Amino acid sequence: MSNSPALARRLGTFDASLIGLGSMIGAGVFAAFTPAAAAAGSGLLIGLVVAAFVAFCNATSSAQLAAAYPTSGGTYIYGRERLGPWPGFLAGWGFVIGKTASAAAMAMTFAAYAAPQGWERAVAIAAVVVLTAVNYHGVTRTAGLTRVLVIAVLAALSIAVAAVWGGSGPDFGSFVGEGLLAHGWYGILQSAGLLFFAFAGYARIATMGEEVREPKRTIPRAIGIALGITIVIYAAIAVTLLAALGPEGVAATPTPLADAVSAGTWAWVAPVVRVGAAVASLGALLALIAGLGRTSLAMAREHDLPHWLSAVHPRYKVPHRAEVTLAVVICVIIAVADLRGAIGFSSFGVLLYYLVANIAAYTQPSQDRRYPKFLQVAGGIACVVLVVTLPPVSAALGVLMFAVGIAYRVIRLRVSR
Repeated sequence: MSNSPALARRLGTFDASLIGLGSMIGAGVFAAFTPAAAAAGSGLLIGLVVAAFVAFCNATSSAQLAAAYPTSGGTYIYGRERLGPWPGFLAGWGFVIGKTASAAAMAMTFAAYAAPQGWERAVAIAAVVVLTAVNYHGVTRTAGLTRVLVIAVLAALSIAVAAVWGGSGPDFGSFVGEGLLAHGWYGILQSAGLLFFAFAGYARIATMGEEVREPKRTIPRAIGIALGITIVIYAAIAVTLLAALGPEGVAATPTPLADAVSAGTWAWVAPVVRVGAAVASLGALLALIAGLGRTSLAMAREHDLPHWLSAVHPRYKVPHRAEVTLAVVICVIIAVADLRGAIGFSSFGVLLYYLVANIAAYTQPSQDRRYPKFLQVAGGIACVVLVVTLPPVSAALGVLMFAVGIAYRVIRLRVSR
């Protein structure tokens, strides 16, 4: 391991749980249900159960590994320590590239709700700059802003659900549409892969392992709390959307929750939902920037990214060069592309990231084990199944992304020799 300066341990269970919760809720509630409904109709309910189970298996692996290796980098470090440099690199590369695209997508999602027409890209770039500045000034600032954002999002979601079920209530006649299995198991598994994107936020807790107090106790507890709360929220939102709009209605709109509210007798609440969507996107973007910086720091320490990025700010104890560099990349992507449809692409990288995590956790010795091995086996198999059932374009872009990463590392190793 590198001898570069360590980050400061300032996060407790509450703040770590909130960072994971903010990452998951922001990404999923306002982004993942539309493509999932297009793939599976009302069968997305089964897909949600599958995605939650896969997320649980992966979360147990991440928690077990993070307790044994409480440092920045998440599965990049776990893969290197348990399996070797190449598996670790592939996990880290998938996380950094996929989540950089996700960060741009979250910034554009925020701007779609908050910006005047024609100003979306400028507002998205401004959001990246402001949140990078928050992260730059220390992880306690990140946790503090996340706390405010999560509370605001939960309040907006509660109001939205109350608005849909209040008044005349939704029409249950369209709840299941043609049936839960109308799109077949392939569609259901595809929806599970897309919905898994919404659960990936707990990885942010593990990637920040170097900044958590008492990591062997705090990280597993925080991951379990964040994931459990998120599963309950997603189940409530999924049932509400299907009851209000039907599976075809959910699939036809990029803003299903706002449309569900507008269709009821409490339509005046719709602006509150839009504000909640904007705030949720900011929370996800904030956590993405933090997690990307820590994984990039770990990769730079091992020279899998330019070593210049491994610097830690002497005062704020954050990977400031990595965060600023990634912010510039995210802003460039926002300026030249619209990535709000990047969910499948991100899911490809994240699922392979967790495949490495499950294999690494399976190899841990008995003294480091917290969960039975069958959870790692089930999680690994499920990751592969969900990857191969993703939309073909997403899978093709994912394969191309990893081919570029492999070529980069091969060239770097040859140059270093």
